[in-house]
Amino acid sequence: MLIIPAIDLKDGQCVRLRQGLMDDSTVFSDDPVAMAAQWVEQGCRRLHLVDLNGAFEGKPVNGEVVTAIARAYPDLPIQIGGGIRSPEIIEAYLKAGVQYVIIGTKAVKEPQFVTDMCKQFPGHIIVGLDAKDGLVATDGWAEVSNVKATDLAVRFEADGVESIVYTDIARDGMMQGVNVEQTLAMARASSIPVIASGGITNMDDIRALKAVSDQGICGAITGRAIYEGTLNMAEAQTYCDN
Repeated sequence: MLIIPAIDLKDGQCVRLRQGLMDDSTVFSDDPVAMAAQWVEQGCRRLHLVDLNGAFEGKPVNGEVVTAIARAYPDLPIQIGGGIRSPEIIEAYLKAGVQYVIIGTKAVKEPQFVTDMCKQFPGHIIVGLDAKDGLVATDGWAEVSNVKATDLAVRFEADGVESIVYTDIARDGMMQGVNVEQTLAMARASSIPVIASGGITNMDDIRALKAVSDQGICGAITGRAIYEGTLNMAEAQTYCDN
């Protein structure tokens, strides 16, 4: 199970939001490339980047920063989400050195887009399902749909999706613990590996996820916890490896 540090980009800075609210953000660094260096030095094997402005605007806004991080660490797999709504955007990110692109809003509103992109860019497509009470939210979490997250997972099962990033919005950035139950339900719903996101606070959450990781949980994204020091990334990864 991979421990994946998150670098959320807003106006070129590295921030963390609470429950996805743009006006409730904490700035942790104005140098995202240096922030990436910190996690690389601690032994991370994948980075999770989010273009928060892009998620709301529907097109990349922090693309230059993403490219700078990818060029600084060409051997490090990077996954990027936020505003990815066309094949041209996906192609540009992959050419910039990003390994995986995360399709979120468009996956909910146009599931066929995921099917098409998996054919066009095999092995590079991750689906981001962000849910509140099991129902998928879109457009930077501004809208909650009536679609069950687990139903969408089943829909994408045959497409060749690399993994699903499952985020519990209610827990995200709140330091209240990961929702193991919902994450496990997502992992059991399909054969697609699941990356847990939202609420990871300390080693208790890592232990809880690791205990059920053999049921389809391949990674855990952590943000606020590693920035505020309640979780040590290197320690968490070492625990998972052992």
